[in-house]
Amino acid sequence: MHYNCLIVDDEEALAGMTAEYFRMFDVSTEYVTSGEGCFAFLKEHTADLILLDINLGDGSGFDVCKRLREEAQLPILFISARQSDDDVLVALSIGGDDYIKKPYSLSVLLAKVKVNLKRVEQLKATGSSRDAGSSSLSPLVLDEATMSAVLNGKRIALKAKEFALLQCLYQHRNTIVKKDQLFEEVWGDTFFSDGTLNVHVRKLREKLEEDPNNPKMLKTVWGTGYMLELASGGNGGQA
Repeated sequence: MHYNCLIVDDEEALAGMTAEYFRMFDVSTEYVTSGEGCFAFLKEHTADLILLDINLGDGSGFDVCKRLREEAQLPILFISARQSDDDVLVALSIGGDDYIKKPYSLSVLLAKVKVNLKRVEQLKATGSSRDAGSSSLSPLVLDEATMSAVLNGKRIALKAKEFALLQCLYQHRNTIVKKDQLFEEVWGDTFFSDGTLNVHVRKLREKLEEDPNNPKMLKTVWGTGYMLELASGGNGGQA
């Protein structure tokens, strides 16, 4: 059976309440209370998105995230009572797409989940047009069907939020994109810390740039935002 959302949280009462609230708004949701429960669930079912706690009874959500990332690129949103910036940075650097601190507002959490589910649906809808626009003079092509980038003929796998961020910058290529616009278009929220964005930009540079410390494509416009600079000779492309 397929679900929109799987919650992995050992606070059973909170997980159950969150799942019930999501169902009220037509987001099909189930929950499990352990890391092993998560993998057992995914052997029998599929999910579009995972809400993942860090402190689990049988281990760490960080380990669960790393293992999930070996097998899937679905959005992973951390939900945790741990408040430190170090935890946020670790969560994002190992493949998390967002970090929501407990106690969370159910309505705000639902809004974040819906933003990610909408993007998943858009990717599914465009999957059939995978080969469209593949002929391009640009060295960079985005492939929505596989959530990857092709740079100079080399395919590069991206995580969900990395792809969403690159896609936003690509759509506005060769122009400055302000941070607030990136937060709104990629995360669906203008009230994110710069740290969240910086981590994702750094990850993209590590994957796309020959020298991430001296980027030639993904450039910082200090105090304003970022710009994806591509050769003007090509129109670019999205597969």
